[in-house]
Amino acid sequence: MSESTDDLYARAVAAADAAGGRLMLPDITDWDTFPFEGDLRVKPLLPPTEVDRPQVGIDEADCWRCQQGLEGTIWSDLHWALAALQKPSGLPVVVILQPRDHHDIHDLPAELAAGLGPMMIRVERAVRSVGAIGRVHICRWGDGSAHFHLWFMARPARLPQTVDSFAAIWDDILPPLPDDVWRTNLATVAAAMDADPG
Repeated sequence: MSESTDDLYARAVAAADAAGGRLMLPDITDWDTFPFEGDLRVKPLLPPTEVDRPQVGIDEADCWRCQQGLEGTIWSDLHWALAALQKPSGLPVVVILQPRDHHDIHDLPAELAAGLGPMMIRVERAVRSVGAIGRVHICRWGDGSAHFHLWFMARPARLPQTVDSFAAIWDDILPPLPDDVWRTNLATVAAAMDADPG
């Protein structure tokens, strides 16, 4: 039987009490890739809420992606759309793959589910075509939108602190790409998607 949220919270509070009122910082603060230094403290864990945070756009009529159609996309086919962020960020490329129709991962039709792996590989290759990319991190954070989406975050080659799970944080820390470089990188990704039959 799995642990309930209330039991997890009680266990965390007990651990914090035993450590002087706060949970301990994890070992990751010692990693070379950890982007912060100095005195850090873990925020107190808030108690469980009565209900889980609702996702935005569960209904297609309220889904921002469905309402935008293909606006903001750099490439699409009959089933998938690849979108850019609204403005440059710190990493060389950040794009988001989404089904064109309104689905979350748990209700992807069989055809889309079967094509997801090959599409992920295709997008990863397209992002790498920009050049000077060490690795492409593929991530899913689905708490913001019910419309299924995968993030493709290109880590710069030879920049050791941007490796591992902190790449997303470094994307927020690094200064945004110049607009012309950002647009060129996105155009390169789009062209590579067109040139790759999948």
